[in-house]
Amino acid sequence: MKFDRKPIPVTEAVDKVMSCKYPGGVEEISIDDCEERILAENLTASHPIPPFDKSPYDGFAFRSQDTREAGTDNPVTFRVIEQVGAGHQASRAVKEGEAVRLMTGAEIPEGADCVAMFEVCQTEERDGGEWMTIKRQMKEDQNIIKKSSETSQGEVLVEKGTPINPGVKALLATFGYPTVKVGKKPIIGLFATGTELLEVEEELQPGKIRNSNAYMIAAQIKRAGGIVRYYGKLEDDFDTCYQAVSSALEEVDALITTGGVSVGDFDLMPEIYEKLQAEVLFNKIAMRPGSVTTVAEKEGKLLFGLSGNPSACYVGFELFAFPIIRGFSGAAHPFHKKIDATLGADFPKPNPFTRFVRGFVHYGDGNVYVSPAGMDKSAVVTSLAASDALIMLPGGTRGFEKGDPVTAILLEDPKGQALF
Repeated sequence: MKFDRKPIPVTEAVDKVMSCKYPGGVEEISIDDCEERILAENLTASHPIPPFDKSPYDGFAFRSQDTREAGTDNPVTFRVIEQVGAGHQASRAVKEGEAVRLMTGAEIPEGADCVAMFEVCQTEERDGGEWMTIKRQMKEDQNIIKKSSETSQGEVLVEKGTPINPGVKALLATFGYPTVKVGKKPIIGLFATGTELLEVEEELQPGKIRNSNAYMIAAQIKRAGGIVRYYGKLEDDFDTCYQAVSSALEEVDALITTGGVSVGDFDLMPEIYEKLQAEVLFNKIAMRPGSVTTVAEKEGKLLFGLSGNPSACYVGFELFAFPIIRGFSGAAHPFHKKIDATLGADFPKPNPFTRFVRGFVHYGDGNVYVSPAGMDKSAVVTSLAASDALIMLPGGTRGFEKGDPVTAILLEDPKGQALF
């Protein structure tokens, strides 16, 4: 069976895939293991920050009203009653004419309402103790970091659906979260099809190529936040392929195959989808590369049939499989971020469909540029190593010139965006 192939726009294909999005699970994990996971609940402040009034400097704390007559010609002297370091408290309240020597971050003693830096004070030892003199007036709350000035108790600090970066992890530690609820990583099954494929350790043979797609897609799955379950290669035999795909589908949250979706006699995936009674969402997209990317759905699980050509396979994953995996993991912004950029090199090749050129972002003259990373053909693999973006070029009859405004899809920005 070779079903009809009517190309649909990229945006329509994305919408069809995302309409099948279903929520993943939630698990609670240690703060030690939460990097790059997705928050499954809002992170709130369990206490105010700072939790007390504190000093931003090394200095002296005292009552501001005791300096109301102070000036260059009228110094005011205080008796220093004790020294308090960060993490400690004064032994008693400050009274009139008294000061406490404070270290940076120390709690302001009761009775004191200002801090004068050491640099504006003079000190001396006499009468068996330390005395401090200041020749300026101080105001209430001067040089004091007030309680709750950074955050209030109960304040939402980071919203559900946000990736956990080092800064978020710092907040978890600051507010006493030894564990955190995150979205479960989906299990993504992976097959590579084709009798021409060799494993990476095998010597090249006539008519054979090494299986680069499996390693590439496995890395892309991990970057998206999924767990890879690699089932190996599928031979060009229908019954063997059907049984393998059918069994694997029962064990995973989604299944990806590379190759076998074109129109050749040995491209078996369309017939496998039919026998599985899976609903084919689309089987041709008005784009280059990866026009034969196919997605089907069976009982809430998606089957991604990606091209066997490395670059087409790569692009198909990033456009369609990546946002599903991110969404399953709980990301509020599952799509790659898109930015406006300037084309950094000529791209003369005309194309009737939307083209996604592997590229890299660079900067100069205050502008953001994106340039092709190498040869732009579906079967090319070498250009992928330098790619951190896809250059999105609308279809038309002309090529594009250096300096043209273009859209760049950032492949390595963890924040992402809500819509394609």
